[in-house]
Amino acid sequence: IKDNPEKAGAHYVQLTTERYGGALMSTWFDRPLSVAGRVLVRGENGRIATKLVNVDRDLLIIPNVAIHMNRNANDGMSYNAAVDMLPVWMSSEKGSFRAAVAKAAGVAEDAIVTGDLFLYDPQKGVTLGEYISAPRLDDLQCAFSSLTAFLAAGESRAVSVCCIFDNEEVGSETKQGAASTFLYDTLTRLCAALGMDGSEYRRLVAGSFLVSCDNAHAVHPNHSEFADRNHTARMNGGVVIKYNANQRYTSDAVSAGIFRRICESAGVPVQYYANRADMPGGSTLGNISNTQVSLNAVDIGLAQLAMHSPFETAGAADTASLVKALTAFFEHSLVAERDGVYRFL
Repeated sequence: IKDNPEKAGAHYVQLTTERYGGALMSTWFDRPLSVAGRVLVRGENGRIATKLVNVDRDLLIIPNVAIHMNRNANDGMSYNAAVDMLPVWMSSEKGSFRAAVAKAAGVAEDAIVTGDLFLYDPQKGVTLGEYISAPRLDDLQCAFSSLTAFLAAGESRAVSVCCIFDNEEVGSETKQGAASTFLYDTLTRLCAALGMDGSEYRRLVAGSFLVSCDNAHAVHPNHSEFADRNHTARMNGGVVIKYNANQRYTSDAVSAGIFRRICESAGVPVQYYANRADMPGGSTLGNISNTQVSLNAVDIGLAQLAMHSPFETAGAADTASLVKALTAFFEHSLVAERDGVYRFL
């Protein structure tokens, strides 16, 4: 949502917005949307403070054009984000959007300096027998599994790190993204606190191991032609190891072999994914974070449908599989004896 958002028309108030990342745009139409984010507010003694805000009710809708006025609506549409994707606000009263945000934040309107606000789908997730459907499974499913495993894991001889980056969908080149120095800075400060110098830090990193977790594409039930037939992933088929010759995924023989052994020790099924050779796929944080912290890394995920839709579908059993695999990973201590040779402790 842009900083000066209200676009007043003859009969409606709309919000001016920008598209974030690679949205599946058609799926945003005709569903109730809400607003969340943060606002910067004036405080006492010249302070400016951040307040998280979630208005948490149905507020807006992006309406489709009726089929009677757009006879080609089912024949392949292209959408202009500056025209077609503007939502209608719940009130025709000008200024009512800012008032609603201020009320949700618990501050006066004139206390708000600016904010980072976003539209989101407030619909609750549902279970469909063996499957789950919910907003933002890509990549909250992996983030949840990673943190759950990190907290559940027992002691090991390694220093375990769980790092969850932001802004992956727009390239990661932000201060909180995988292309930033955040992970590098954290690890160097950790080593310094343990009395280690830069040379020791580099030695430890070179012998470390990274699991990059980002959901994978399940073979589509209506369009199996989009998948490589020998490397398809299915929901509830277990953890997916992802490969790409152009290093959009960072898995190689060494890292995939290590992670396969970890999954075997945990009794977790493994499946494999690669794009069709004539269809470029998305990237993940493994190869991006490796530009700042160089170590062996594997790209994994959980199979899902409708990636980048506001409501996605995945396997209900796969979350538990990833938690088991990552718990075993955090509990293992890997010792790199030489390039490509690891010992499990």
